This record gives sequence, structure tokens and C-alpha cells, in this order.
Amino acid sequence: MEQAMRDFFLFLSKNKAATKMAKKYGLRFGASRFVAGETIELATAVIKNLNKQGLCVTIDYLGEFVDNVAEANEMADNAIIAIKAIGKEKLDSQLSLKMTSMGMDISDETIMSNMRRILDAGKENNVFVTIDMEDYARCQKTLDIFKELRKEYDNLGTVIQSYLYRTVGDMEDLNQYHPNLRLVKGAYKESPEVAFPDKKDVDDNYKKIIKMHLLNGNYTAIASHDDAMIEYTKQLVKEYNIPNDQFEFQMLYGIRTERQLELVKEGYKMRVYVPYGTDWYGYFMRRLAERPANVAFVLKGMLKK
Repeated sequence: MEQAMRDFFLFLSKNKAATKMAKKYGLRFGASRFVAGETIELATAVIKNLNKQGLCVTIDYLGEFVDNVAEANEMADNAIIAIKAIGKEKLDSQLSLKMTSMGMDISDETIMSNMRRILDAGKENNVFVTIDMEDYARCQKTLDIFKELRKEYDNLGTVIQSYLYRTVGDMEDLNQYHPNLRLVKGAYKESPEVAFPDKKDVDDNYKKIIKMHLLNGNYTAIASHDDAMIEYTKQLVKEYNIPNDQFEFQMLYGIRTERQLELVKEGYKMRVYVPYGTDWYGYFMRRLAERPANVAFVLKGMLKK
């Protein structure tokens, strides 16, 4: 039943008609728990509050699968606005973005032009930028973009997903760049031909790449709400005397808030992924797909209205 529910919400996440309706009616039915608002002003207020609690942030102007140059350029403009807001307000925040929102599916010229504009703004405002990983079909292209830009910019990182068979090979290839990587399990529905279908295999591979990246001496972001992975990391860094400034934990805004604060009190760097914007629907559906408890929260909220 749980898998069927997951597949259903992942299917909805790519429904264009539903996305348009969501944009029209705004953040309703519980989405505001996971999305900081539709404007940079609202998102900035959320970041300030999180920073006061000792939490770092990475902000994401939501959007994906853009299919025209004008919209891709507008998405890049909004990313730059967010970077400038971070710099102006002196927020403890980075920026995350998806390549499909910047024009990856349109042309190399569009995506590279937009990314260079964003990274230049990031350098000017001392803001680190992370390229989010999307579905398997775009994995290689995303890594190619990262490697090309990493030769020019040092304020750039990307994401690796443990549920893909190719992941260890990708990690070995990327090591030459001494990359700052966010390690995740993966949130897209993929074929068993390219991804581990069993949770145990995904978890085992996740532990493998956490250890691999840390022991290679690279900065590692462990992005997981799974206590088993958090405890594994704690034991690993203790065993190998890895300094706390070589890694951080990351969680999503609105999920396990108390646990986030506990990690801060324990002396660990804790970064919260804070999305905002009008194109929140796909992101919201994937959050519902990840945990049945999220669905229960939304239904409870709907019944109160």
C-alpha cells in the first residue's frame, strides 16, 4: 500500500495540468508546511528565523522542466535575486537549483549562460551554489555541466543519489575535483534497471558513499532524515577522527524540526533546505511520496478548513 501511494504521488508530481492549477490557487492543503512562501521576502524571513536558531540554510526558488528560453532566463534572474538578498541581509544561506529550471532541456547555450550568471553573482556575494540532481535521464548531463563549470568556479557543488547503480563510479570520477557533495538516497521513481529497488541496498550504498567521500577528504553533506544514517555518520567521523568542519547534516524545511535543533545542540552543522516560489507543486508531491506521515498531516489540515 505504501509503495502504491508513493508511486501515485510521484505520478502526480509530473502532471502539468495539476501544476498549473497549483500555481493558480497558491500554497494550500498543507504545502506551506514544506514551502517557505511564494516570494523572496517571505523566504528571507524564514531564513532569518532559522539562522537565529543556529540552523544554516540552502534556499531553492522552485521550478523544473522549463521548456522555453524566456522562462529559463526568468528562473535564473530569480536565483540571482535570491543570491543578492542573501548577501544584502548577510544570511547564513546557500543556493540550490535544478538544471531543468535553468534551460538544460532547451540548449547548452541557455543552461551554461544562465549558470555562469548565477555563479558570478554567487562569487560577488559569497554564496555557494549546489546543482540539484533530478531524474536518471538527466543524471549524466547534470554531472557534465557540473564538471565543466567546476573548472571555472569553486563556489559550486552537486548532489549524488545512492539509489542509482552508477553512483560509486560517479563518485570515483568526481573525486579529481575535490567536490562538495550533498549525498541523498533519491526521491524520483526509477526503473530497477538503473536503481536499486530494495531499501536495504539503497541504505547500504548510502553508507558506502558517505564513508568513501569523507575518507577522500572531501566536504560531505549527509542529507537524510534517517536516524540510522545520522548515527552511522557520527560513529564514522569519531572512528576516523574526521573534523566537524568537513561535513554537515541536511534536512528539509518542515520535516523533523526538533531533530534538526537537537543536532545543532550536539555541536553539528545542520543545514535546512528551504524552497519557495509559485512552482511548488512537484516538490510538494515528492514530499508526500516520501513519507505517509506527510500525507496524514495534509489530510488533517484539510479537515480543519
